[in-house]
Amino acid sequence: MDGIRGGPRAAARDPQLFEEFYRRHVDAMTSFLARRVADPHTVADLTAEIFLAVLDSAHTYRASRGSERAWLYGIARNVVSSERRRVARETDRDRRISGRRLLEPDDIARLEDKLDAESPGRRALAALERLPAGERAVLELVAVDELTVGEAATALGISQVAARVRLHRARKSLRAAGEFADGARGTSLSYVTGGTGGEA
Repeated sequence: MDGIRGGPRAAARDPQLFEEFYRRHVDAMTSFLARRVADPHTVADLTAEIFLAVLDSAHTYRASRGSERAWLYGIARNVVSSERRRVARETDRDRRISGRRLLEPDDIARLEDKLDAESPGRRALAALERLPAGERAVLELVAVDELTVGEAATALGISQVAARVRLHRARKSLRAAGEFADGARGTSLSYVTGGTGGEA
């Protein structure tokens, strides 16, 4: 017997029939993919995509046009083709990026200066990772992105009062943990531990 009763259309509506359909064809589909793809994770992902596509396109199956097995292989071919196009796009993008000119010594020096200048910001963001999300969001906007409290509140869709409360809690937590004891003073990050700046 080539297919299940009612075919793919019935399987898409009935979980028990779909499980029967899946068990009937999954080995053939993984073999089909394994002949075309070398990575086991990709085989697993594409197998799942094939059966998701079955659910989406079961209404297109017509027994008069061929067996459900043949129909399923058509879906599998489409899935593999889509994957190949995706890989080709990524490969082309990577090739274009890697084909850009090498940095000149002056470019490297400028980037190193930029990295040095932004190191307090990187340290701040690393420290902020330990804060609750709401407090971290306000503090990032104020201390790292240099928005006012009012601007940060608007960006987050909260009131200025809520923003100030979150900012106060975040600063208190970081002071208690001893963050930015050195290096933050005299910069925009001094506001993190109670310096000036960032007022609405």
